Amino acid sequence: MKLNYYPETDSLYIDLSEKASVETREISEGVQLDYDASGTLVGIDIDNASSKVQLKELILSKLPGTVRTVAA
Repeated sequence: MKLNYYPETDSLYIDLSEKASVETREISEGVQLDYDASGTLVGIDIDNASSKVQLKELILSKLPGTVRTVAA
C-alpha cells in the first residue's frame, strides 16, 4: 500500500494494489474509488485532501508487513 500526496492539486491517492484501475466510482464529493477488472478495490483518490484528511500525522499500528519511508 502506498500513500501519495500531491500538494500542487491538494490530492491524496491511496494505492492499495499494483493492479491497474479500470473503473472509478465517486462515493462522495471529491472521493473516488478505483476498481480493477475483477471488481476489487485498488485505490482511493481524495481531492481537497487537506480539508478532509489529517495530513500532519500518520500513525501505523500493528501492521504485519514492513514499513518503508520515502522522503519527498
